[in-house]
Amino acid sequence: MPENVVIATRESRLALWQAEHVRALLESRFGDAVSLLPMTTRGDQILDRSLAKVGGKGLFVKELENALEDCRADLAVHSLKDLPMDLLPGFALAAVLEREDPRDAFVSSRHASLEALPQGATVGTSSLRRVVQLKALRPDLRIEPLRGNLDTRLRKLDEGQYDAIVLAAAGLVRLGLAERIRGRFDTAQMLPCAGQGALGIETRSNSAPLNERLATLTHRPTWLAVLAERAVSRALGGNCSVPLAAHATWRGMRLHVRAVVGHPERPDAPLLQAAAESEGADPRAAEALGTAVAMDLLARGAAAYLAAGATAEPSASST
Repeated sequence: MPENVVIATRESRLALWQAEHVRALLESRFGDAVSLLPMTTRGDQILDRSLAKVGGKGLFVKELENALEDCRADLAVHSLKDLPMDLLPGFALAAVLEREDPRDAFVSSRHASLEALPQGATVGTSSLRRVVQLKALRPDLRIEPLRGNLDTRLRKLDEGQYDAIVLAAAGLVRLGLAERIRGRFDTAQMLPCAGQGALGIETRSNSAPLNERLATLTHRPTWLAVLAERAVSRALGGNCSVPLAAHATWRGMRLHVRAVVGHPERPDAPLLQAAAESEGADPRAAEALGTAVAMDLLARGAAAYLAAGATAEPSASST
């Protein structure tokens, strides 16, 4: 174990909150000395193009993984939705913390709900996943790209550039901004992306003593749920070019997984949906359940949607 545990983190206010949260856990649970290594990633720097066009969500983790690889840091804290489905050799997902509210939030300075927006209102999001689901709910809306950290997105809304924006509820809650939320989308209306609301701790896979300690921080119900969600995305080759949503919930001892795929070039195309549930009490069962839902989506025609995503020049990312 290192004498001082170093956490690599992005420099945004939300990322720093997440890193401070993990630091507090390590200090209170184990008495560790912990420091932060704030970093700017390419994903933070490139704001004039969609993530899909410049490398996807992995742009938010590459610099942090470099810091792990050259031992400048011992662990990195991620919003799990930003972590690629398959980690590079040498890295491990050492812990998954208890999930915050995974739903999407409707945020507006002037309008109480999505239903209250006037015809043709402008809604900001840079998420293909949200675009296709918003279009299914309100085909009349004008959806415009919205990049930047959470504070930047709220500022653009307050400046009147949008009638409303859609954000992850978890980030607003964590930063004490829950009062900005005018409403939270029911998952029947707007299904979250895999891992939304959960925090993951990434480490070097050979850091055995540290990884064993971090594993005790894992919230098992959240871990199994996100394993199933990420299995859906992995089986479908989910990336920023495909509007894919996957969400798992517990119903007693049974895990229920629902997934949605939209067409990346035709937001008005029908959404393809699939769901299943089973006993999800271990990682193998959770991942098998997610894979089964993905296979069901393929049987319903998702392959054509995925193929369109592979050749499209998208204008938004998937989350």
